[in-house]
Amino acid sequence: MDLSHYTFTCAWDLPAPPAAVLAVLECAEEYPRWWPQVREVVPLDAVTGRARFRSVLPYDLVVTLERGRRDPAAGVLEVSLTGDLEGWARWTVTGRGGGIRVGYEQEVDVRKRLMRLLAPVARPAFRANHALMMRAARRGLTNRLATV
Repeated sequence: MDLSHYTFTCAWDLPAPPAAVLAVLECAEEYPRWWPQVREVVPLDAVTGRARFRSVLPYDLVVTLERGRRDPAAGVLEVSLTGDLEGWARWTVTGRGGGIRVGYEQEVDVRKRLMRLLAPVARPAFRANHALMMRAARRGLTNRLATV
């Protein structure tokens, strides 16, 4: 088992139209306004950007994001990640009753040296840190959607 490899999934039900949710999720440079752990997103060109994340644990992760699959009809937005994390992340937005289900999936290998060294003992803390970050994402996205 590679202790530096992570797969994350979560899903939330939100009372919002799919198009509004996709519009917010597609605008990555706005994430720091509603997702506290996304400290910075800097567009590099039309399809790439650099993002810096920091949650409860005292380290930043810096990645370059490159737009992958973008399929509004299917409700899918996907990016590849390189840098401190290597892999991909995907949002999936589907209609559900009077609202929507937002799914998030991420599969990455950690490249940040300190995290790789600490993985054998700190892996549970890294996973908990990610879970806290995703809870904040849900709250932030819900609040952001209330203003659009």
